Amino acid sequence: MSDTKTVGQELQGEILKTVRKGQDAVVDAIQLWADAVQAIKPPLPEVGIPFADKLPKPEDLVANAYDFAEQLLAAQRKFAEDVLHATAPLFYGDTAPAAKKTGAAAK
Repeated sequence: MSDTKTVGQELQGEILKTVRKGQDAVVDAIQLWADAVQAIKPPLPEVGIPFADKLPKPEDLVANAYDFAEQLLAAQRKFAEDVLHATAPLFYGDTAPAAKKTGAAAK
């Protein structure tokens, strides 16, 4: 089991490294494009949008979206683990690890 886990971790590491390299290449290309456009774009007039200062900044939107996704993923993981604990006796019989009682089952 340890060898399988190590191989899996190595594979995951390689996949993450490859994804990161691809992301870095895209960010570099976008930076080059943005620099080129910045050099040739004409100045834009100031536009007064009411309450514009009350709107969230793009970086805040991204942070909030990922914070929410992180919480949602954690909740889904807990749900999946709870389902595994609840169904363990079906797969392992009397040798099953003790199932946790949560939510409606604990009442």
